[in-house]
Amino acid sequence: MSKEELAKTLIQSVKEIAAISDHHPPPMKIHCSHLSRRLKLLLPMLEEIRDCKSSLLPEESMMKALLSLKESLLHAKDLLVYISQVSKIYLVLERDQVMVRFQKVTALLEQALSEIPYRSLEISDELQEQVELVLVQLRRSIGKGGGEKYDDELYKDLISLYDGVTDSDILRRVAGKLQLMTVTDLTQESLALLDMVSSRGGDDPGESFEKMMMLLKKIKDFVQTYNPNLDDVPLRPKPSFSKTQDEDLNNVPEDFRCPISLKLMSDPVIVSSGQTYDRDCIKKWLEEGNSTCPKTKETLTSDTVTPNYALRSLIAQWCESNGIEPPKRPKNPQPSSKASSSSSPPSDEQLKIQELLRKLTSQRPEEQRSAAGEIRLLAKQNNHYRISIAASGAIPLLVNLLTTSNDPRTQEHAVTSILNLSIFQENKGRIVSTFGAVPGIVQVLKKGSMEARENAAATLFSLSVIDENKVTIGAAGAIPPLVNLLSEGSQRGKKDAGTALFNLCIFQGNKGKAVRAGLVPVLMRLLTEPEGRMVDEALAILAILSSHPEGKLVVGAADAVPYMVDFIRSGSPRNKENAAAVLVQLCSCDPQHLIEADKLGIMGCLFEMAESGTDRGKRKAAQLLNSFSRFNEQQRRSGLGVEDHQVSQI
Repeated sequence: MSKEELAKTLIQSVKEIAAISDHHPPPMKIHCSHLSRRLKLLLPMLEEIRDCKSSLLPEESMMKALLSLKESLLHAKDLLVYISQVSKIYLVLERDQVMVRFQKVTALLEQALSEIPYRSLEISDELQEQVELVLVQLRRSIGKGGGEKYDDELYKDLISLYDGVTDSDILRRVAGKLQLMTVTDLTQESLALLDMVSSRGGDDPGESFEKMMMLLKKIKDFVQTYNPNLDDVPLRPKPSFSKTQDEDLNNVPEDFRCPISLKLMSDPVIVSSGQTYDRDCIKKWLEEGNSTCPKTKETLTSDTVTPNYALRSLIAQWCESNGIEPPKRPKNPQPSSKASSSSSPPSDEQLKIQELLRKLTSQRPEEQRSAAGEIRLLAKQNNHYRISIAASGAIPLLVNLLTTSNDPRTQEHAVTSILNLSIFQENKGRIVSTFGAVPGIVQVLKKGSMEARENAAATLFSLSVIDENKVTIGAAGAIPPLVNLLSEGSQRGKKDAGTALFNLCIFQGNKGKAVRAGLVPVLMRLLTEPEGRMVDEALAILAILSSHPEGKLVVGAADAVPYMVDFIRSGSPRNKENAAAVLVQLCSCDPQHLIEADKLGIMGCLFEMAESGTDRGKRKAAQLLNSFSRFNEQQRRSGLGVEDHQVSQI
């Protein structure tokens, strides 16, 4: 098997592991997701190895390293297949045994990746850093004894059920977390347990299997009791409304249901993670000693909750339009140390934010505009306001204005408010994954005023600091309008678009999108502008794009070599190293670029850079000098000896 074929096999293995992890069972969902996500970060490196025709590393050493990685990926795949097929109850009760297997697989992957001498491969610095990040994450997981936390509540619930407790709340919680709420779910779990028994070859299955069968029977009896006509319809708690209301409540929007009780919320409040719950439910959760968000599992920074007046108003409007009596709030909530915002009057600051949120939901455009503008200014001031505004429920209302408001100024205020809120690190993930802001931001980037487009680009740059967000933003179609802004925007707009594109193109999957969106010609034009105000950004992005197969071809066809040689000769230290990085990639795929660079007198510049350049510059200069040396050696071996095909001797 050749190196290219082995790299293709590894790529396929990673993709198969990712496909398996998409269907992982709830008890090990986080562990499987994180293992899959780390392995997917290796794909760009494996694709580079597959496409690279030469290497400074001897073929035998390369093959040995890749075969070791192949073996560790097989172990990872076997583990995820096992977890996808085994009993969910077993995964919870025997979690320690399962985590030992996770530890072994993690250690094997870490060892295999450590054996690859990345600096001897002709891959970009960005890819090296990405693989090093995976190694750091694997080592951290090993150091933590398995990495992610267990769901201790689920484990304790199962143990209490086994000890004879028959609390319906516990049974409902267990059935929901294990996703054992339909006939199909329960049948599959039963078959998984039976398979485990039969795999013992007739031996006594033991007490643990009896325990699991008994627990499954309890869950099944509970589900059938609450839904005697059980079909493939998930279990829902029984609402406290009349029969006609009950029929209407089947259509309650998910955002109006409490994630804990699944009932229509009567008094929605926001916790510090940004999630909304019914006050009584989250109060009970906190009083039981829990310190995490039930939905996201984030540690709550405070047990104070903030009334979500905007959502309460929307629920009331929905109930009225559907002829349903709104759920009644408690008239005199009792003071409590947990979820205590109801026991004391809101501060002036809270009242101000609540009033601004009320205006955001107003039907009057001028109120929406003024409220969005005030939030923009508040969120610009400090992290205290960024936390308070986000916790109050402002983000989804601002996101809504991006697509529903026809007022350009309101759109500008809304997108800039989101930009300012995203400065607080914990808001970045929620803005994208929880509130789905990216499509609205992209729409403003395409059709907003110039200032709104500039701030939309800056917002995407801020959000793309998180790796997962790079994928989401690229998939939402943000790259073509960013390229347009880089080409035709104001100077500030070009800067914002350039920094956003640089960040997004660090993710390998976005590089091809950027090349196909016409980014390379725009960058080449920026290199030749008389003012030269975007040279630094243009060269940095070209260095990233040239590490992509499509990027190499397009940059090479753009007559980039003379410009790169000029920057290596007389540019700033940072521009020298980026120009050299571009040439390393171009010359690795087409020796004609080597000949052209030599004719332009690059050799002396490379020797100087190899001796006195930056660390990265020295490394790139050495790679280019090695490429020249190998090219000369290949020419001598082929017996050409033709002057035009030789480059300067080194």
